[in-house]
Amino acid sequence: MTAALARPIHLRYAAPSELAAAPLQSSVRLSLDSARGPVGVRGTVRDAALFRDAMVTLATLLESDLRYKGRDRTAYLAYLMKQGKKATAAIWEAQKAYLEGALGGGAAGQGDGSPGARKPAGALDPVLTVHPDEVAIEVFSRDESAYARLAFASDLFEGREAAHGTAFVDLSPRIVEQIDRLRVYTKVELDAGASRAPGGAAPAAPPAPIERSLEVPATWLRGFLQVQSAATLPAVSCELAPIDLYNALFVLRTRKAKKPPRGLRFELVPGKPPRLILEPWEILLEGHGPPYEGPPRVVRTFGRQRLLALSRLLPHVRSARAELRGPGLPVFWVLDLGRATLTVALTGWTDASWASAASFDALMPRDGEHGGALDALAGRQLALLRERGPLPLAALAAGASAEDARAALQLECLRGRVLYDVARRVYRPRELFAEPVDEREIRYSSPREAAAHRLLAAPGAVRPTKVHEIAGEGTEIHGEVADREAHRSFSPRFTVDLEGRVSDAWCSCPTFRRSGLREGPCEHMIALRVAYARERAARDAQRKTAEGRALIRAETRTYVRREASGAEVVYRVSLDDRVVHLSWGARGKEDPRHQRIWFDTDGEARDAYFKRLDALTSSGFVDAEASTA
Repeated sequence: MTAALARPIHLRYAAPSELAAAPLQSSVRLSLDSARGPVGVRGTVRDAALFRDAMVTLATLLESDLRYKGRDRTAYLAYLMKQGKKATAAIWEAQKAYLEGALGGGAAGQGDGSPGARKPAGALDPVLTVHPDEVAIEVFSRDESAYARLAFASDLFEGREAAHGTAFVDLSPRIVEQIDRLRVYTKVELDAGASRAPGGAAPAAPPAPIERSLEVPATWLRGFLQVQSAATLPAVSCELAPIDLYNALFVLRTRKAKKPPRGLRFELVPGKPPRLILEPWEILLEGHGPPYEGPPRVVRTFGRQRLLALSRLLPHVRSARAELRGPGLPVFWVLDLGRATLTVALTGWTDASWASAASFDALMPRDGEHGGALDALAGRQLALLRERGPLPLAALAAGASAEDARAALQLECLRGRVLYDVARRVYRPRELFAEPVDEREIRYSSPREAAAHRLLAAPGAVRPTKVHEIAGEGTEIHGEVADREAHRSFSPRFTVDLEGRVSDAWCSCPTFRRSGLREGPCEHMIALRVAYARERAARDAQRKTAEGRALIRAETRTYVRREASGAEVVYRVSLDDRVVHLSWGARGKEDPRHQRIWFDTDGEARDAYFKRLDALTSSGFVDAEASTA
């Protein structure tokens, strides 16, 4: 089943959000979608500066769009027309329409506000949820690269009155600009609600309601729900001091990377504070937070440039926590702001491209994998959350295994009815829509991705044939895809660079021969990308057992160790049948040392290979293989 093109959404606001300022008092009135019933919160803000800076930061993440934008050449075309050159008015108008519609004019929350106004495809308005212990606002950036959840604790509001529930909130650029100019030395009141909160009085002459319709792209909705599904996966977390975050932002603000890789590397050594390394300059930032507790590892993350949006919150940050999940999955940053908490999930791409299909493949249930038992467990968990409120995973297992409980909750996250609170590590009920999202509608981002999974469903139809590690560039992957409907086989190939992006793609199918990548990747490339990711994950799981190690005939692992001087030693060990290849030296050194050792049998080479890895681990080296997150 292919994904729908868009989901129609109709929003009705009682009035536009606004800020009413008086000499001694300011009132922030946020309008909520009235279709969701009596939802709202009212109270006096105890820390107005925190409220202002957090709301502006949230709006910055919402409006962030790092997609490539074409240059506006309308003025130049007008000049050519005056000169009598060949530049027709049709070209001028077409370019203006493209720039306005595709690159800036289709965002939700920026319409004319007229009743029944039909908006082009755009992102959802922010989602506000009133819980018994907090008020949270969720946003997802327009380029599908950043998710943020801002939670205000109940004690931030004096005289808090609330009606629990979920609704969309009008957070237009106009109200954000007004909040940015909020006078924090006066009394500030928050009044958010589509209808009156308990104890409130209705206005004498309410303004005319604002109705707006928009088409939410299925790809955007898919990314929004999948990021929340990724939050449920186990993670490696490390604590950072506020000065660590400041140092990283200072480096990013004062330097511009002109070549890849552009990652932010975490060096996690048990008993020591986390270290941050910024690529490609290899700038080492020593951590000042609590010591890391967990297995040693090196994790490379991407999407670091979006961290600059957090600069305004630095005066309020008490501590920061980074949660690192699997390769290619979002990195979650949790900022403790005292009476507020900001959770930001950053991906390494914009407009979740086909390269990300392999990363999020693990987040979607396989066809036929979740049956009635899993659905029944998910239903019991949802009922328990609605009855008792936020609960950890252990309290929601209900006699089932932790894996089944997590899978059921992950399913509810994809349906938009459950949210995993990364900051508190609990699950919360949150109804994104009045009706749950059918996970089959967002399963695939395009018909070609659906066709790719059809190919993957056939045993042995998609298999990687050659994997070449290209030093300094990435990994080149070749494969064979047997398309039974086409009654022939195809040979796709592509290169995954150091930042996880796909380049130099090619396939022998008619689709690629006709249009290349202008119409997007063919189903054979997508199938090979997902198959390679699955094979790599299975191999990593197998190599932890003696039986799995016995099947390994070719593999390369990279280990690193930070010396007292700050220099980093890189040790690369490769197994190729009966040959073990060693390469070591300081990072960035042009001529590392090499050694090749030949053995009589592949078993002897394999034993020597793993003994070498164990010796490196005992010497303080950390496994940096598969470190991309």
